[in-house]
Amino acid sequence: MSRSLKKGPFTDVRLMEKVRKLEPGSKTVIKTWARSSTITPEMVGVTFGVHNGKIHIPVVVVENMVGHKLGEFSQTRKFTRHGGKLAKTTEASAPAAPAPAAKKK
Repeated sequence: MSRSLKKGPFTDVRLMEKVRKLEPGSKTVIKTWARSSTITPEMVGVTFGVHNGKIHIPVVVVENMVGHKLGEFSQTRKFTRHGGKLAKTTEASAPAAPAPAAKKK
């Protein structure tokens, strides 16, 4: 369910203060645990270190991200692969990529 229009989008107050204090064009990464904060137009171009439960994932905010949550861009689960006997046999039987040949002089 979305937040009411009367209240407006949620953005962490301390996070917005850090964004406003940041110099334009700065490469500083702002670490945050506020995954539920909505990305606003003031945040475009800023790099956030969004915590995924283990580490901070660097997220560079671009114009298309406005209106989404910060947590959407920092995955909390790591996909390894689908398992099973069939997947293992096809992976084992697939030919390996040839190594690049060294140039002769």
